[in-house]
Amino acid sequence: MANTPQAKKRIRRNENRAAINGARVSRIRTFIKAVESAIESGKKDDAAAALKQAQPEIARGVARGVMHKNTASRKFSRLTRRVASLG
Repeated sequence: MANTPQAKKRIRRNENRAAINGARVSRIRTFIKAVESAIESGKKDDAAAALKQAQPEIARGVARGVMHKNTASRKFSRLTRRVASLG
């Protein structure tokens, strides 16, 4: 257990940050799932619209430090390729 006031404050801060970061990651996943479900339905217009909404969310995750830049780039690339392959 933490003994110093600084260490106790750090524990409180880390718990708060973990909750905020968890919510951010969850929000990003929700946007990605929306793109994937639109792809599964086969509707290119809906999938493209969902992808357009998901891209800034993923980029924001990188800016906030909850996702690595290369991970985001890989997700952009794969989702874009899947949307483009729809007829």
